[in-house]
Amino acid sequence: MNIIDDIKIIELYFERNEQAIKETDIKYGKFCRNMAYKILNNHQDSEECVNTTYLEMWDRIPPTRPAKFKAYISRIVRSTSVDRVRHLTAKKRSADMVMALDELTEVLPDERHAPGRNDEEIGKLLSIFLRKQKEEVQRVFVLKYFYFESNRAIAEKYGFTERKVTNMLARTRNKLKKYLIEEGIYI
Repeated sequence: MNIIDDIKIIELYFERNEQAIKETDIKYGKFCRNMAYKILNNHQDSEECVNTTYLEMWDRIPPTRPAKFKAYISRIVRSTSVDRVRHLTAKKRSADMVMALDELTEVLPDERHAPGRNDEEIGKLLSIFLRKQKEEVQRVFVLKYFYFESNRAIAEKYGFTERKVTNMLARTRNKLKKYLIEEGIYI
């Protein structure tokens, strides 16, 4: 197999010759897959990122004429892989967020039951309540309901069991509900 140099590959892109992608893959495919895999740790996602990289290169060249082809392709594959990680973690994070918000709806007032009470006032009461809790409880509560971390992630972070985190959050929600009722907020 004869590997052509970068200048010739770039010329193929400028000619809009699909052989450019094949030659890029021959010369840099393994490099790109390894880089993507180091970021994603998944072969299928890595392969998708490499294919996306080739498509992006096809769209960018021309007009761009990269001076350092390997650096150019590595920047694209890295960026594509990082975007993929963000996308994958966003899906997981949104599921965690929905669960966390569902848990809080049991405790926070509904507009119909707390007329005249605005979010700012409830936010202040929540801050006062949290300041009265142990630091450990504050941290776990904030990670769960403000940063939408999973119970597993919180447990790993603090060396707790998942069950301990779940129980701590349930007790804290119950205390919060009681506190809000005492403050005249009806749930």
